[in-house]
Amino acid sequence: MKLAFLSLAIVLASGAVFADEARDASVARGKYLALLGDCAACHTADPKRPFAGGAPLQSPLGAIYSTNITPDDADGIGRYSLEQFADALRKGRAADGHYLYPAMPYPSFSRLRDQDVGDLYAYFMHGVEALPSKARPSGIPWPLNMRWPLALWSAAFTPQGAYQEVAGRSAEWNRGAYLVQGLGHCGSCHTPRGIALQEKALDQGSPQYLSGAVQDGWAAPDIGGAQPGSLQGWSEQDLITFLRTGRNDHSAAFGAMSDAVLHSTQYFSDADLKAVAVYLGSLGEGQAPRHTAADQTTPRLAEGKPQGEGEALYLDNCAACHRSDGQGYRATFPRLAGNSAVLGASPESLIHIILKGSSVPKTQGAPTGLTMPDFGWRLNDAQVAELATFLRSAWGYDAAAVTAAEVARIRALE
Repeated sequence: MKLAFLSLAIVLASGAVFADEARDASVARGKYLALLGDCAACHTADPKRPFAGGAPLQSPLGAIYSTNITPDDADGIGRYSLEQFADALRKGRAADGHYLYPAMPYPSFSRLRDQDVGDLYAYFMHGVEALPSKARPSGIPWPLNMRWPLALWSAAFTPQGAYQEVAGRSAEWNRGAYLVQGLGHCGSCHTPRGIALQEKALDQGSPQYLSGAVQDGWAAPDIGGAQPGSLQGWSEQDLITFLRTGRNDHSAAFGAMSDAVLHSTQYFSDADLKAVAVYLGSLGEGQAPRHTAADQTTPRLAEGKPQGEGEALYLDNCAACHRSDGQGYRATFPRLAGNSAVLGASPESLIHIILKGSSVPKTQGAPTGLTMPDFGWRLNDAQVAELATFLRSAWGYDAAAVTAAEVARIRALE
């Protein structure tokens, strides 16, 4: 009898150990998935209080403040069941039934598979500290802040069902598509939005997908490969290096992308970065590289004989770091000739960087953070427009000119 009780005790203890190990493994996977989804970027206002919410998210209608997603019972999601957590993540519906503002990218997260949702739930319930933090009301005025229309919005613009693999594509390609369309929610910034503020496309089935968009004075470039100034000419390794370090020989991260690299993409596994690069690289298949005319800019600048105010401003303010040929210095000062931020359909990021400066994130792969100073204090709107126009037409490129009115509008944003 004693032996039987001992055997039962061993079995129960072993079961408990296995259960703990399974939960720990799920928490670890969920922690990695939370990095893939960059959850901290929106849900952390104070780095000392991760996931406690309160970070302002700007929208065309007003500021929205992120919610507490720690397992706090009163203020967070501590009382959420797995089903309620899944509904919030994939349907934009909170446990009490109200719909979330689509600043939460649930149209993208609707693609998540059950296993990943379960692992995220395990992480947020067992791997995150419970922190009290009351939800802050949004800055959206009445009646635009009413929630009931969001039920119609969600029904119209949120896909139903998890990501389905595309036949004829490799497992690596499908993994990249799953990450970009789902947890990575790349389309939230890089896809233009319609009149209802919905993303105009959610996958590669439309040319609008990842074709570039403008938000808060920054232009997220086309990364679908369909437009001039996109990722055409980038190798898979170029893209991997950019996502890992925030810079490569073509460009450097700025604006919201700088935060995405800092808090998310630098932590992707090598296999996941490769998958993302394979998928994004495939979107521009068949697109011709941007045609450029002969470079007549470099000889003039090298000889100190600028032609026009824009060239003179570049020579006085920019050439020391970015060189007469616009190639910059590898892994130090970004290349300007052919840079997507310079040549994109919208000049907003270029104007923003000239006015306000920019910083490249400090990452594990590139721990030296580099900062470009702001020039808005010394250049007026007309001068910034002349400089930006020169950059978009120099070295044989031919992007559209920039006006002083465009500069004035960006300057007024901050």
